[in-house]
Amino acid sequence: MVLKKKKKEIQVDAFFLDHQQLEKLQRFSKAEEQNLASLLLHCAQLNNGIQQIQCIKKIMPLMEKMGQNSACDPMVKACLDILGETYFSLGAKNPLKKVLASSLNGLPERFMTLAVQSFVCCLRDELKTTDVYLYRKVLDNLSSCMEDFSLGTMTLNILSSVLFLQKSLLDIQEENRKNHGNHVVQTQLMHDLLIAIKVSMMLVQKLQENIQGSLWKHHESFVWQSMCSLLKSSTNFLMDAALLQTVQTTSGLAVILFSKTMYEPAEELPSLVKISSDLLRFSVMHKTAFPLLWFLSNCGTLCTEECPDSVLLFLCHGALAMLEWKNGSMGENGEKLLLDIASVLLSLSSELKESSMAMSLSRILAIWTNSAQAALVSGSPNLKIKLNGNSDIIGKLLEYIYTHWEHPLDAVRHQTKLIFKNLLQIHRTTITGSNEKSDPFFARLIKHLLSLEWHVKGKYASLGCLVECVGTENILRLDRTIPVQILDVMNDQSLAPYASDLLETMFTNHKAHFTLSFQESTWIDQWHDIWVSPLLVILCEGNHDQTTYIIDYYLPKLLKCSPDSLSYMIRILQASADANLGSRSTRGALGALMACLRTARAHGHLELSTMMSSGLVSTECIKQGLVHQHNQVCIDALGLLCETHRSTEIVSMEEMQLIQFFMMYNLNSQSPSVRQQIGSLLRKLFCRIQESSQMLYKLEQNKTKQELLENSTKRHPLGILQQYKDFMSSVCDRLFEVLFPGSSHPTRFSALTILGSVAETFSVPKGQAQVFQLDQEIDSTRVRTLIQCFASTFEEVKVLAFGLLMKLPILVVIFQDSENLDLLFQAAMDLSTSTKPYDCVTASYLLNFLVHHKGLQHICLGKWLEHNPQMDENTLVSTVEKNTLAVIKLLLVNVEEEIFQAKKSLLQAAASFPMYGRVHCITGALQQLPFNNLTLVAEWKEMVARLILMSYKLSAVVSPVVQSSSPEGLIPMDSDSESAGRLQMILHEIQPQDTNDYFIQAKILKEHCKVESEKLADHRPMDNICTEMRGKERQTCDVTAQMVLVCCWRSMKEVSLLLGTLCKLLPSHATSEPSDGLITVEQVKNIGDYFKHHLLQSRHRGAFELAYAGFVQLTEMLSRCNSESLRKMPVQWLSGVLEEIKSSSTLCATRRSAGIPFYIQALLASEPKKSKTDLLKMTMKELISLAAPLNESPSVIPQVHALNILRALFRDTRLGENIMPYVADGIQVAILGFTSPVWAVRNSSTLLFSALITRIFGVKRGKDENSKKNRMTGREFFSRFPNGVREKLKIHPSLFLLLLILGRLYPSPMDGTYSALSMAPFVPFIIRCGHSPVYRSREMSGRALVPFVTVNEVPHTVLSLLEGLPDSTSPCIRQNNIHGTLLQVFHLLQSYLESKQLFSLGFQQGLGDIIAYKTQGIYAYTHSFILISGMPLFGFWEEMNRVISDSELMSGIPYSSAVPGLIQYLQSITKLVIEVLLVTAGSDIQSSSSPVAKKIAKPPLSIVHLLHCEFHEVRLLALEAILLWLKQINSKQIAEEGGGVLCLLIDLEGALLTMALKEINLQCFCKVLEILYTMDLRNVLPKTECSIKMNPNELLTWSLNIVDTANRYVVTLDCTAYFSHLLCLQISEEVLKTWVQLLVYFCGDEQQTEMLLAAAEVLKSITSFLLINEKLILGLSDTLAMWKCVVLLLQNEDLVVRDAAAEVIQVAQSEKKSSKGTEFALRVVNAPMALDLTFGILCELLQQWGEIRAGVPILLEWLLGDSNLKRDSETSEEDDYLFDKGEVNFWAEKLTHVRQLSKHLLQLISMTHLTLPDHEELNQLSRTALDQAQLVGHLLRVLPPTPEFSKTAEFTRLAIQNERISVCLKILNLLKSDDTSAVPLRTIQFHLYFRTPCSASSCGQ
Repeated sequence: MVLKKKKKEIQVDAFFLDHQQLEKLQRFSKAEEQNLASLLLHCAQLNNGIQQIQCIKKIMPLMEKMGQNSACDPMVKACLDILGETYFSLGAKNPLKKVLASSLNGLPERFMTLAVQSFVCCLRDELKTTDVYLYRKVLDNLSSCMEDFSLGTMTLNILSSVLFLQKSLLDIQEENRKNHGNHVVQTQLMHDLLIAIKVSMMLVQKLQENIQGSLWKHHESFVWQSMCSLLKSSTNFLMDAALLQTVQTTSGLAVILFSKTMYEPAEELPSLVKISSDLLRFSVMHKTAFPLLWFLSNCGTLCTEECPDSVLLFLCHGALAMLEWKNGSMGENGEKLLLDIASVLLSLSSELKESSMAMSLSRILAIWTNSAQAALVSGSPNLKIKLNGNSDIIGKLLEYIYTHWEHPLDAVRHQTKLIFKNLLQIHRTTITGSNEKSDPFFARLIKHLLSLEWHVKGKYASLGCLVECVGTENILRLDRTIPVQILDVMNDQSLAPYASDLLETMFTNHKAHFTLSFQESTWIDQWHDIWVSPLLVILCEGNHDQTTYIIDYYLPKLLKCSPDSLSYMIRILQASADANLGSRSTRGALGALMACLRTARAHGHLELSTMMSSGLVSTECIKQGLVHQHNQVCIDALGLLCETHRSTEIVSMEEMQLIQFFMMYNLNSQSPSVRQQIGSLLRKLFCRIQESSQMLYKLEQNKTKQELLENSTKRHPLGILQQYKDFMSSVCDRLFEVLFPGSSHPTRFSALTILGSVAETFSVPKGQAQVFQLDQEIDSTRVRTLIQCFASTFEEVKVLAFGLLMKLPILVVIFQDSENLDLLFQAAMDLSTSTKPYDCVTASYLLNFLVHHKGLQHICLGKWLEHNPQMDENTLVSTVEKNTLAVIKLLLVNVEEEIFQAKKSLLQAAASFPMYGRVHCITGALQQLPFNNLTLVAEWKEMVARLILMSYKLSAVVSPVVQSSSPEGLIPMDSDSESAGRLQMILHEIQPQDTNDYFIQAKILKEHCKVESEKLADHRPMDNICTEMRGKERQTCDVTAQMVLVCCWRSMKEVSLLLGTLCKLLPSHATSEPSDGLITVEQVKNIGDYFKHHLLQSRHRGAFELAYAGFVQLTEMLSRCNSESLRKMPVQWLSGVLEEIKSSSTLCATRRSAGIPFYIQALLASEPKKSKTDLLKMTMKELISLAAPLNESPSVIPQVHALNILRALFRDTRLGENIMPYVADGIQVAILGFTSPVWAVRNSSTLLFSALITRIFGVKRGKDENSKKNRMTGREFFSRFPNGVREKLKIHPSLFLLLLILGRLYPSPMDGTYSALSMAPFVPFIIRCGHSPVYRSREMSGRALVPFVTVNEVPHTVLSLLEGLPDSTSPCIRQNNIHGTLLQVFHLLQSYLESKQLFSLGFQQGLGDIIAYKTQGIYAYTHSFILISGMPLFGFWEEMNRVISDSELMSGIPYSSAVPGLIQYLQSITKLVIEVLLVTAGSDIQSSSSPVAKKIAKPPLSIVHLLHCEFHEVRLLALEAILLWLKQINSKQIAEEGGGVLCLLIDLEGALLTMALKEINLQCFCKVLEILYTMDLRNVLPKTECSIKMNPNELLTWSLNIVDTANRYVVTLDCTAYFSHLLCLQISEEVLKTWVQLLVYFCGDEQQTEMLLAAAEVLKSITSFLLINEKLILGLSDTLAMWKCVVLLLQNEDLVVRDAAAEVIQVAQSEKKSSKGTEFALRVVNAPMALDLTFGILCELLQQWGEIRAGVPILLEWLLGDSNLKRDSETSEEDDYLFDKGEVNFWAEKLTHVRQLSKHLLQLISMTHLTLPDHEELNQLSRTALDQAQLVGHLLRVLPPTPEFSKTAEFTRLAIQNERISVCLKILNLLKSDDTSAVPLRTIQFHLYFRTPCSASSCGQ
């Protein structure tokens, strides 16, 4: 849906006149008529800027009406004066200023002189400004005078303006120098300086004509001197590296502009700027002395000194932007200058590596290509030769493009594309007149680009540019499969946008070509075949990611280009939609149809009503889509309903019904992305309802009675609005209904998200008609339901519930129950001191909710705190502020007392009252407050001071634990005296804070807890402390080391976050003196010192990671602060810590340097983004020198610290591209460290290297080590990191780290053409690494060699490598060397063949030579022959057969398996045999009449021979090949040419059956059974008698025995199931019972996923025969037992299992459709829908079998469940683990299953009028249900006051059972026709129902 964003209301600040101006206007204004003065007076009195604009627009029409003599009227003069003053007082961005200028442009001529006088006077006053900080306003005014404002231009005084600019430039520069270090002020001043330079350039450009006349003749004139001063200042700014880069860039423009303005003649201007490839500087002509003097005096530094690279770059930019390149006005000098600039820029590209410089360079190169195009139009023939595609400059530019087209910066990539596009245009200009499409330059480019792999992102944009030049048709002639290749790439999201853009360019160009070439539309079918048909195939059968990205990126563009293609797509898909519904992994034709229709509707190509009326799609078809097993099909079907092109399109009744159907079965999605999409789409629907309802209200208001009568037959607006209201109400009912006890996290998340969308969408301003209001749907029960969501163990559910409650305005009215309020507050206080870490989060949300309640102080807080009546009297104080202050005060009092007790015994605190929960609640409460709008400032200042003090005290108690050398193991959990003794030293570290003997004696605290609790109770002031600590005297507790540690590190975490939050309270203008801020500068300094201490000393990761989070908040605040002392603190801290690291201090060197890297990260990341990053530069310089010390240091600890810190910095994304210039040094440091003899250094170096690999090549998204995604060309790598690897070649001959880098490079398209970066030195080094004794190094060297050998050099290199192999007679053969060499040969051959090079005769000859090395080359054969299987090399295959014949597989193996490498060798030979078998069985060789082919067609080994091999590794490979071939045949992948594979499988059944009986290797055994299962058993069973002497019955018995004895091998279950499918009729009932029991056992919850999947497969295979058969083959109980298995599998937590079980329903529904001829049946459905259908099918089957009376009681037993409430309640009372969150529910929902089953049972009973008055089983069931009802009532009564928070798991379990009993008894009452025996429902109403507010529907049934 294209939702149009509401236009943002324009804010216009009104202007105000002072008292004198108003008096003046009042004097001239007339009451009886409107004159200019009265109009202005009226305008000034308006407070609305937009109204003032309307008023100003009336001024000019009024002045035009005034007479000729009115120019002398003093009123006019006064008004023009006021208009001038107003104009110059308005801000530059105020729309009023532009409107006023626009109006004054139409000023009548007679008033112009007066107006100029007024404006000149005002401007003169402006130019007298001396305050540097007010210069910006004057500069803005000067600028606005020159921008489309004729009166302003006339007003300008050249001399005074230039003087002011000259002065402002110098003053701003001086002020900037004074404020060095104050980033905020400096940034403002630099922007002012930038504006001043721009204004001076504007002034010179606008007034060039006035300046250039006679003024230049007198170079002593004042204007000349001022211009010289501007030129000098600009030069100084250009050379000043301390200024912002934008200031330097603009200064470069200014220098060239001023020189151009002052220098004559223009055609000699290029001679002034002499540019060469190595240096750019101004060269002074010696014609006269005058140019020498003025130029040298102002730009001397540019002439005499060597300019920095950045200055050269900015001067090039200035020359390109400011000189005139068109019309050849600068002649040959200009052309030479243009070429020289290109040379300089290209030489700078290898020098400038900083991200900002790289961006500037790419942009300036793009400008150069534009200038070159302009110059070529009128350029000389020589210039055309120099800029031809074959020229040296164009070659170097192409090299730049190929190096930078995958640069990490978007801006560089974009400019690179632009440069390439312009290059093509430049070449086209140089070859004007010749045929572009056959041009060799273009042909060569296309060939280069197409030879690259599709994972190269730069390829797409470049090909797109070429398409525009040569046309799509010419590219498709080279390869017709390009569209399919590009579509195949679109399964990668990073490539999808590039691929779709290229496809769009291609198909648009292709369509245009066809349209021009053919008169009629006969071409459309050909166009569809190329661009649409492949798309439809992929949409139906492609994988999830690929189809999703194609729909998102490609499909909308295709439909935009050719909307008529939609009917073609729909026609094709409709034809197969019913037959191809898709599956859980593919969309099928139905899913593709949904996607196409959704896209078409969203982009306005089709209306849904048109689709449905014309039969394009039916309601049933959409329903199937809405509950499809494939998530994305569901989303597309929902999108079809929700997304529209018009946001006011009316929602039809059908759409609403379908949405309700969707919400029944899709809220419980485990996929976060699906939940997000559902929320987003429904939000669009709600917006559509909201906007269309507003349209309907307006329509209703504007309708006359007559129109109402005429339209009475159509849908009435009020009727539609009522439907909307009913629909939204039903949606809310459904959403609250699913928030029942035990609902899963996904369900709750979805429901709360959608409810939040409803609340936001339908919250319109008061007074506007509203179709729906959520607060009208909310009652007290639903509020309680939302509050109960706080008890969820998932914080995102708490966040959503809290957010929704805050959006409900009626909340305060509903929630007035003081008793409940008190209970909730008590629960929150209890949870805040729970030993369960997640409880305090719940407490925080509860308290944040309760502080909004007005009665909180009186109802709850009065019990704990002394009441302050003055606060009540102060009506200005908000309820939230009063309550928050009181709650924080209460929490603070509690935590202070707990800290006091913790000092006595930290163990007692950890076991009974961990303090972190209180602090967490305080931080949460503070974060809810609007700190800029507080009333009780004095109270808050006092509170902040107390909170800081409390934080320090708490930290002092717990910090010794997290700072000890072993924070994880403080208290030994055994009585072993030796263990305890070993910890004495650690325990001693924290002794000063713990005065009792617990730590010293190191023992378990058990009974002592009771004594200490009593003491604690005696010492505590009872009035101030919350009662949740009372009553703990009776408890006993085991204190584990984990509990103590959690208490301590979480306390540290919360303290850090609290202090970080408090730091934000410091106002940005803070000074050392006291101010209105809630926190002082001194307090902030102390907090900073606290963070420093703890980050550098903490050993526990949780403690320092969270301290870092708080410290970041502090450092970010410091960088924005005006206080100089605070601003300098980061620099001081950084210098201090670096000195401390150097000194090998006691800082923690283990745990990856603990908090030190975090500390330095926080300091560096807080530097302003646009600054020069001086801190980063200083730090990196120090760290690099420490990490790679020149001299051997006595201690390696500083080096380890430096390496660990560098790793953290390279991983920090906030440092972005600023860290990239140090990557090369980082690589060197890591490689050097890797060779260190010290393990700690090697370890840290390896970690650093890993971080660098990620930083260079990007984050690895997949598991494939050899993925082509995270790679770059060797050219790009060595241009970006020139010193990273090159200088380290001589360090070590077999460095694995170097190979890791080199292996990630791939060849550039420029290799072998323009090569500035020679790769040759690496080749011998890498080849040498192939001789390493380390296997991994040899493997890596094989991959690393590829990018360094150009494609045309591959055959030569391969042969030279093979020639280096030793002869078989050689006395010294090193197997490692041979293996490494062959690996290199293999990878080189692979890269050559993958590069799509045409096979030349030379290469074929080379292959012949390679084959000659047969004895040594077996490894290369087994891996590389597959690559050349497409080549008609009969001689090669003959040679392969000879190799196999000579191998040990044929001749027998005389060795034992102990021979090293034998197994690997045999596996290689086996792979070779299998592939040769596959090739020789192919139709090419089998049908060939060649004698050689006939010889090849008879391989020396068969597959059966391999199955009989004594080595199981060989057998396993053969079995895997057979299984693969069978699956390919079954899936029809090789159906057309399957003859070859089929002939390999002939007569295998007997061998496999024999193998099944005799195989002893378990892997092979499983594989054999899997193959037998996959085979057609009609072929297998006849062979059982002769092969294994068993009849089918014996075979099944044997199978069951296997399953029973080896059930962990789930494949045996598959085999058993399939056999049983054919044999059920022939076997005994006893065997059948055994089989059913096994099946039920395999469906148990405790089984592994593989077992459950196999069980699902079994159930699917027997569905038709046993589950839905018209006859009860197994009997009712066994059949229902198997149906219960289906129900269990459909509720499994694992999605794969649920989807597999849903296929049972697919089979059942398909049978139903075919047997009963039903037009439409839901078949491929998700698990919730499948569960509902399961119960429906079961009830139908009971009727069909005539077993309703026997079946209903069994289903009622399912309904009641078999839970043992007594046992469950006893187990729940056991001690919980510290982090145990209870039973986390990710999917299964017992009440969903209960409600669906009860729905179908009730339908069955009502349809059949079933009554069972004296049914014994039902009576027994009634008694059981009543017993359970009494037990539930009892268990609910004994729960504490707020069980949903204190006993969440038990409360949920009882609430679920409560509903199960209720529903069961309801149905039992219906079944008993005799009133006396019926159990009245009122007898089972539990008096505790009000405490289980499950939902409106779940309680009270």
